[in-house]
Order: sequence, then C-alpha cells, then structure tokens
Amino acid sequence: MRWRRLLPAALIVCAAVVDLVSPEAVSTFPLLAAAPVAAAPLLSLAGTIVTGVAASLTGVLLVLGHGSPPVGISHTTAQGSLVVLTAFAGVLNRLMARDRRRLRSARDVAETVQRAVLPAPPDRIGPLAVAARYTAAAEEAAIGGDLYAVLETPYGVRMMVADVRGKGLGAVTTVAGLLGTFFEAAAHTPGLPELVHRLEGKLQRMNALPGDREAAETFATAVVAELSADGATLHVANRGHPAPLLVGGGRARPLEPGTPALPLGLADLGGPDVPVDRFEMPKDATLVLFTDGLTEARDRTGAFYDPTPCLSRSIPPAPDRVLDTLTADLTRHTGGRLSDDSALLAVTRLPGTDAR
Repeated sequence: MRWRRLLPAALIVCAAVVDLVSPEAVSTFPLLAAAPVAAAPLLSLAGTIVTGVAASLTGVLLVLGHGSPPVGISHTTAQGSLVVLTAFAGVLNRLMARDRRRLRSARDVAETVQRAVLPAPPDRIGPLAVAARYTAAAEEAAIGGDLYAVLETPYGVRMMVADVRGKGLGAVTTVAGLLGTFFEAAAHTPGLPELVHRLEGKLQRMNALPGDREAAETFATAVVAELSADGATLHVANRGHPAPLLVGGGRARPLEPGTPALPLGLADLGGPDVPVDRFEMPKDATLVLFTDGLTEARDRTGAFYDPTPCLSRSIPPAPDRVLDTLTADLTRHTGGRLSDDSALLAVTRLPGTDAR
C-alpha cells in the first residue's frame, strides 16, 4: 500500500521528535539507521540513497542542536555506520528489484500460456450470452489448474468448470487433457453421465502414465452442465465442486447437488453412478459457475468470501455485468490480493429462446 512508502521518512521524523522531547540525551541512531534499510524494499534506488543521506544529515543536525560539534569517535562511528547501512540498503534494493522483474516475467509467461490453453469463449452460444474471467493469484507465478469450457452440441449447450489439483506444468497438462476430452466428447456423447465418464477415463489414463507419484494422484473437482436446446432446462453433474449459482430477479440461488459425488480421478473410491440434477432455467436468468479460488478468498480478518449476497441484488441480466459486479466485490473483500486462482463462467438465457 502507498502508506508503507512513508515508513522511512516516518522513522527519521520519529528520531527527531524523540530527540527533541527527551529530557536527557537519548540515542536516536537505531531509528535513523533503520530508515535506509526500511526504504530498500519500498522505494527506488534513488529513494533509498536519499533516505540514507537524509538520515545522516538529521543525525548531524540533532548533534548541533545539543550544542555539540559533529566530531568525535562516537559521532564518526555513527555516521560511518549510516553510510555502510545506506550502501547495504542500495545493494538490497537492487537485488529485490531484480527478483521482482523475474517474478513479473514469470507471471507474463504464465498468463500467456494460460490464455493459449484457456481462450475466451464466444460472446453468444446457442440461446445463451456468455462471459468468462480468469483471475490469477496475486502472489503466484505458476500456471494454475482452473479451467472453463462451453460448447454448443446437438444435445444442447454443454459447459464445464473444473479445478485441477496442483499448479505448474503438471496442472496445465491435465487442464489441456480435460479440455481436449470435453470438446471432443461433448459433441458426440448423448448423455451427461457418459460425458462425465469420458472425462473420468481421461484423468485415470493420465494418472496411469509413468511419472512422479504426485502427478499420479491428480484429481479435479468439476461441474459439468447441459442446457437444453431451448434454454429452459438445466442438467448438472457436480463432482465435488462448489455449487453454481442461478442469478435472477434479485436473488442468487445455489444449485446444490442432491447426491454428493467424488471429484474426477477418484472414481475407484466410489461407485460408477453419475448423479445428475435437473433445474429450470428462467428467461433472463444467469448461471454462474466458479472455482474455489472465489469462495476461499479471505479478507483481512480471515473471513471467506460469499458471492451470494453480492449477486442477490438487482443486476442487469447480462453475463459480463454479472461477472464485473462479482469481481469488483471480490476485490473489495480481499483488498485485491488473492491466494489462489479463480475461474468464472457466466451464461445468461437470452429472451425469446422458447422451445423448438
């Protein structure tokens, strides 16, 4: 935050105030010495050096204010120490600046790969207006495992939001594999349970490939949904994922699964059945699917973010407006710092989409 940049100057001012109000001579050298060191991670190299010079001049003025000449072993030692600390702070500043440049470069590469693997969907698919967002964690440079997909098929519009365990190359490989299977199988698989089985099979095969043990234990929570051709009926298969929200009429309703199910990749621990829930999709309603990076975001007090109150307001029935409102509220809640990536997908049933 911007106020932190004032800390070095505050230390110098504090040293001067302590010296002036103290009835006896009190050493303010620790406060003056801390100023350039505090400036190193907060200011530029020039700002760090200026802070060191200001601390040194303040020390001289304080000595003169007591009627003593700025000479002697103790004063020379203090001034020499300030010079050394300022030089050290300058080196530290350069090292930290280099690390920040490397982190920005790594983030740029990660975002480029993310966009290549996870391109934005078209604005209109069948009876739906569509919007998507991907928000990267503030402190991460690794490629995340969050994904979304939407496709118009002979069986209706099918969509998926999923969160693959882990980050980095292993996660993006799994993301690419699941997306490829979804786009191929969604267009040719009649039933939603069969589509989920295809995704499960893909993840099982990827886990069986030679590699490290961690990669062989990969799984993914997911919501796989299908909207009928007329846009009126929604079928949802939830595989251990946060429930999507149906937004409309000033209300956001979570579409909780009737029967809990294990994430993709863990079918061996459960049964072969794929529970599918049926919901009505009113006109002008918006379906919002998201990963747990949204609901696990915290504020300063550690409270988790709940998107339901934000979306239970009067919001224009447009997916872009819904996601803009949601991301703005999330930024307000977290102060702009996310600990995990989040993927958001919103689809709005357009007016005039009646049964064919």
